[in-house]
Amino acid sequence: MPVEIPKKVLKAFGCYKPYGKPGDISDAKQLEMYYQINLIREFDTKVRDLWMENRIYGLAHAYIGSEAIAVGSCSALKPDDCITSTHRGHGHTIAKGGDIKTMMAELFGKYEGYNHGKGGSMHIADVEHGMLGATGIVGSGMPLAVGSAMASDRLGKGFVSVCFHGDGGSNQGVWHESINMAAAWKLPVIFVCENNQYAIATSIHSVSGQPEIHKRAAAYDIPGVLVDGFNCFDVYAAVKEAAERARKGEGPTLIEARTIRFLGHFVADDQWYRDLEAVEPWWNLEPIRRMRAYLIENKVTDEAGAKEIEDRAVSDIAEAIRYAEEDCTEPPADRLYTDIYANNEVIE
Repeated sequence: MPVEIPKKVLKAFGCYKPYGKPGDISDAKQLEMYYQINLIREFDTKVRDLWMENRIYGLAHAYIGSEAIAVGSCSALKPDDCITSTHRGHGHTIAKGGDIKTMMAELFGKYEGYNHGKGGSMHIADVEHGMLGATGIVGSGMPLAVGSAMASDRLGKGFVSVCFHGDGGSNQGVWHESINMAAAWKLPVIFVCENNQYAIATSIHSVSGQPEIHKRAAAYDIPGVLVDGFNCFDVYAAVKEAAERARKGEGPTLIEARTIRFLGHFVADDQWYRDLEAVEPWWNLEPIRRMRAYLIENKVTDEAGAKEIEDRAVSDIAEAIRYAEEDCTEPPADRLYTDIYANNEVIE
């Protein structure tokens, strides 16, 4: 049955699109996208639990509810395309092909992690898969993505860079500078703003003269596109079109993927600053529920098939946790000062 969404939620959201025909996405790819959405959801659900149990180190920021943005975007890219991420980057890394065992090892502070246990949740990078890095500095992925796009343009490599960032980052000076440079030089970069309505405890509507972020693209004479951030196919179509445009030398696109942050800014945020009851109706829009309903209704799979995918995601994350806790090792003492400077120089 189609998912019923309250009219007041649809009116407040402003960009709802029902799951329609997925265009060029095969049935097999649709099922893989559904698996990835579930994998990201289970990863961040378990990370939140692990943090509360004091089993992992450092802060973590859940991507729960925004999975369709990462999966839709990365599914529209080629393997050699690049992305930059944010402090909320687990979903981007997984969607771009990152290894969940290596990611989990990093969160456990183990040597087998992406940064040998020294970077934690907010600094995961997997250059082999085109994930250039997450960052805890708001907006700082913008110039990195522009630099990557410039390299592609100048060296004739033909790859596209996607910069994931939040609504909070859109009010940083580096946001405007980066988009302006990319627009002026027609660089192959796509700016995907994950507008979840809040920058920590600050509503986008209280600090922005133009809170509809996609409309700001007019200032740089580039396309500005608004998509339903809960709809994997809608995101996919927008990113695919933007990537094709970028590869033809027509420059950047600004995509606002509108969503909502279901949970707190980070794992221990009690959300004192907003009405939690007002968030509840938005769960009717969340990507897993809606995509599941579409896949079954359109006979891409059935109840049993959907359940098998969901169970596989749960099992795979459980194995990643087991691997990190049981098979991985603590960073050795003689590696304490490595991975700090590029040339491994130690300043005493």
